[in-house]
Amino acid sequence: MQQKVNPMTSVRLSKVTLNIAVGKSGELLEKATRVLEQLTGQKPSLRKAKRTIRDFGIHRGEPIAAIVTLRKGKGNDILKKLLQAKGNVIQQSSFGALGTVSFGIKEHIEIPGMKYDPEIGIFGMDVAVSLEKPGMRVQRRRRAFSKVPFKQRVSAEEAINFFRSNFGVEIR
Repeated sequence: MQQKVNPMTSVRLSKVTLNIAVGKSGELLEKATRVLEQLTGQKPSLRKAKRTIRDFGIHRGEPIAAIVTLRKGKGNDILKKLLQAKGNVIQQSSFGALGTVSFGIKEHIEIPGMKYDPEIGIFGMDVAVSLEKPGMRVQRRRRAFSKVPFKQRVSAEEAINFFRSNFGVEIR
């Protein structure tokens, strides 16, 4: 007799967030937004500096980074490309305790399908992946929100198994 698998325990991809932090506004930030737009097909959102740092020439409220969030199928497709750029290898330390994975890409031209453009240059980016189980919406919704028990949250081991089985990633 086969043992039934509870569908509420299956792990799924929640979102993939790509971030390019330039450190100053202007032409360089515009080039970074073009890179993200070429890669994802979505218009990036600009992030502003939280405080003034005179040594770096950053002023509070000045846009210094571009960010894109991808969900569902689009996030899955982009994540496959990003993992190929990393050689399908992720460090064990990149996995968080609550189903998050973060890694960096040094040069965007390593991503399959991206070409070098001398006008734009080369940018590195941070990639943050969030995993979840069905039912996590209960915690985020506005009306009648509730706490989610720890057994319903994604552990680091479940995240590692998800990446191994779905993307064929080697964990070091």
